Amino acid sequence: MNPRTRRGNMIIEAAMWIPICTLLLVGMAQIGKITYTYYTLRKTVYSIAQYISSQQAANFCDSADTVIAAGISFGITGTTDNTGTPLITGLTADMIQVTPELFDVTTQSLVNWDTTGCDTAAGGTTPQFIVVSIPNGYLIQPRIPLLPVLDPIPLKPVAKVPYGG
Repeated sequence: MNPRTRRGNMIIEAAMWIPICTLLLVGMAQIGKITYTYYTLRKTVYSIAQYISSQQAANFCDSADTVIAAGISFGITGTTDNTGTPLITGLTADMIQVTPELFDVTTQSLVNWDTTGCDTAAGGTTPQFIVVSIPNGYLIQPRIPLLPVLDPIPLKPVAKVPYGG
């Protein structure tokens, strides 16, 4: 075979494979970004749950309890007085939900702890678990060139820890 007849094959093959390889590399970087963001959110909700479960003065009957607000602030900014900058851009306190849970012996399952547990004189008890979640999700927008705009992905991490307060 004459080498002069094969000169353009390498350029054509490179022109076909370079866009595909670029898409794969950018796609892997986006998957890494989404995974890192989810892991960071997971650590945030876990630290909120750990903080609240270690506090003895938490009042789960009051939706504006200062201990719960301090725990959420601690997870978001790293400070309990909400003076720090958010560690995750776009994550706010109203996105986070704190739910106490109790093990129901009659149904042998975990149930949401209701406000009747606030009245210890009526047989109320403290919750056994604290569940912290982002119920509506933290939206992250993947960006891959040459593809149409993809729908945002809602990341919904949940952390459940025993209540020790």
